[in-house]
Amino acid sequence: MEFDRETLREAMSISTSANHEEPSLFEPIGNTAERLAQGDQQGQHTNQSDEEGEEDVALPEGVDSIESLCMNCGKNGSTRMLLTSIPFFREVIVVSFRCPHCHHSNNSIQSAGQIQTRGSIYTVKNVHRPIDLNRQVIKSEHGQIKIKELELEIPKGTGKMTTIEGLIRDTIDDLSLNQPARKHLDPLVYAKIEELLERLTAILEFRSPPVTVELEDITGNSFIEAIDGLNDPHWSKREFNRTTEQNAELGLVPQAEETAQGLTDDYEGEDPEEVYSFPSTCGSCGHTLNTRMKKIEIPHFKEIILMSTNCGSCGYKDNEVKSAAAISPLGTKLILKVTDKEDLARDILKSETAELTIPEIDLHLNPGTLGGRFTTLEGLLKQVFEELDQKVFARGDSAAGQPASQNPPESGDSDEAQNYSKTTMEIFLDKFKKIIEADTPFTVILDDPISNSFIQNIYAPDDDPAIEKIEYERSFDQNEELGLNDIKTENY
Repeated sequence: MEFDRETLREAMSISTSANHEEPSLFEPIGNTAERLAQGDQQGQHTNQSDEEGEEDVALPEGVDSIESLCMNCGKNGSTRMLLTSIPFFREVIVVSFRCPHCHHSNNSIQSAGQIQTRGSIYTVKNVHRPIDLNRQVIKSEHGQIKIKELELEIPKGTGKMTTIEGLIRDTIDDLSLNQPARKHLDPLVYAKIEELLERLTAILEFRSPPVTVELEDITGNSFIEAIDGLNDPHWSKREFNRTTEQNAELGLVPQAEETAQGLTDDYEGEDPEEVYSFPSTCGSCGHTLNTRMKKIEIPHFKEIILMSTNCGSCGYKDNEVKSAAAISPLGTKLILKVTDKEDLARDILKSETAELTIPEIDLHLNPGTLGGRFTTLEGLLKQVFEELDQKVFARGDSAAGQPASQNPPESGDSDEAQNYSKTTMEIFLDKFKKIIEADTPFTVILDDPISNSFIQNIYAPDDDPAIEKIEYERSFDQNEELGLNDIKTENY
């Protein structure tokens, strides 16, 4: 059965909520810092004190001040707010409070962007070097920090922009606050906290074995920096769908929502042209919705299922491709040699179990990345580029001006560490752009252990000289990941 490729590509285009930037409100943080520094040098900041000791400050443009209650002394202090944006991340609000009476002060950071459609978990393993402690961290008010080796969990609290070292030092300060009183009131708890403080201090002094730091955020608005570009072997990010309870915690759904389950029609046989619909739950807001699916046959390949989700409550949209065929007895590796821009127009189906590799730029995407996608080669590469470009500090305010070194710095020089990681990513993205534009020949490798991926053969039904197909037997570990080792269809 033939199909309209243009219609299929349009159906599989990824529709996400637009990220509306407001340059007038959320100026990039680097520009803001430079402007405020120039204001200090020109003497634009003037402090005057009245009889009550309150400060009258000529605030720079973009900084707002609000009179607010000091929770330490009960008198009124001043809260300053700065709206800014962090390049390749999101808009944030930097909040600073100071009381002129008791001199109490604190700082926090709050997300000003939208709640993401999925939560996120950032994991950094093998933390034991100065460059690891210098990783930038953005922790929203919903972020939870875990250090697994210490069985330590830092609960949700005030949002902050800091480093891994800063998080550990803040934890030490908080735990040390009431230790003198605990020593007399509860010696057992005092001893346990002292042991924990010693282990945390050992991490900062590099006397501890490597540890694992995990940052989980149900809003998806937290972040841990990746160093060494995309080749950081210790950094990983995983996204997850929120539960109904988590959506209720964020105020996305009522605490007790009555959901009506639709009744399915009687099954009357399969129609290849029919679009089926079944009730499901929105992964963003938790409301009920209908997911539509349609079976389509790709010429000279297999049948696939297109699945489309559109939530009328929050506007979340998603499209995905799943295989409708049986699991093949052999895995398949497809190797495409791209030599000109015409190759970018080839249709490509990347299943959710396929690995994508481009050796020329050292790009390797693990199975599950981007899910199942049917698009053109150019469209797939652009999706990968946009995903990387939005999730990392790479250019603009966060880019360093020095070229990247060949080896990551082992010293505690934070400037050198930042120069290395950011320029490495910048160089990688520049190479990636040339790949997308086919300015240089490159190789695309799709390795699918269940043979559900496809690259268009423009010479079909004859062989395509630009495509090499290699079939192989799956390893025991691959079958274990797919759940095939425990499947028994005979004598069970």
